[in-house]
Formats: sequence, C-alpha cells, structure tokens
Amino acid sequence: MNTTYFAHETAIIDEDCDIGNGTKIWHFSHIMSGCKLGEGCNVGQNVVISPDVVLGKNVKVQNNVSIYTGVICEDDVFLGPSMVFTNVINPRSGVNRRGEYTKTIVKKGATIGANSTIVCGHDIGEYAFVGAGTVVTKEVMPYALVVGNPAKQIGWMSEFGHRLTFNDEGYATCPESNEKYSLINNKVSKIIK
Repeated sequence: MNTTYFAHETAIIDEDCDIGNGTKIWHFSHIMSGCKLGEGCNVGQNVVISPDVVLGKNVKVQNNVSIYTGVICEDDVFLGPSMVFTNVINPRSGVNRRGEYTKTIVKKGATIGANSTIVCGHDIGEYAFVGAGTVVTKEVMPYALVVGNPAKQIGWMSEFGHRLTFNDEGYATCPESNEKYSLINNKVSKIIK
C-alpha cells in the first residue's frame, strides 16, 4: 500500500486498498478492502467507501457520504454532504442479495448535491448537476441539471457549474469561463475551437 496520502488517526483503511498520491482521508472514515482512490481525492469525515469502489482523480467526497460496492466515480466528481448511493434495487433484510449489486457510474466532472440519493443502475453523465435533496431514479444526461423527487431535468449546466441559457440558434456561453456550448437534438456539447 502506497503511503503518499494523508489519513487521520481515526480513519480505518482496510487491506488491499490503492490510494493515490496527495489524497486526504479525514476523521472516522472507513475505506474498505479493494477500493481504488485516485490522486488528489478528499474524503471528508464519517465517510464509508465499501469494498471495490473506484474513485478517479480529484474526487471530493463531503462529510457523511456512503459509497456502496458497484459505484465508480470518474475524475473531478463532487459528492455533496450526506448524499448516498444504493447498490441493490430491491433490498430485504431477510434476503441476501450481495451477488446482485448493480453498477452506477458517475462520469467526469459531475456534481451530486447534499442529501441526494442515487438509486443504483442510473448513471450520471459528464458535468451533470444533481441538485440538493434530489432522488435520481433514471439516467442523468451529460450537462443536465436535475432536481426533485423523483429527479426532473430543469436545465443545463456548464463545466464551471453555471446554468446555461441557450439562444434560438441553440448556443450558450458560460458566464465564468466564456466557453461556448451547443444544444442539438436535446444533447449539449462544448464547442472546442
């Protein structure tokens, strides 16, 4: 196991974890066996990362988050305070379904707000933004802004996290980065020059 990361003395890190350079693991968090955490991640207080979870580079996990087996977070993902992933579609205490974990992928740059729930098997697209308290019960498209229970798409977001307003020709500009986006057939793409 690599030792170029920081772990608070109260954190528990099981065997066979691969933790990237510069990652920080804070108070009372538990990283379970077989996890892979990329470089520069920040794992807040009281976080549980279950066996075989994969986090890319620069993933920010806020306090009180539960990430269960079957979840993959790509680079630059933000997981807000107390959000949770599920991993079994029909859990029952009296029925062991450990072999039935359903995979969920959170794509590069996506944000999941505080107290949100992601029902397993529903991927979150690149740079999507899941508002606080949202319950995701279906796939979220790249750059989509979703809120509510169940999640409903109400708009589009830039890679810098600003709501995009598209003109009649289907173009929008991020107010912070000045990057341009197009909306064609209900799909957003960043315009690369």
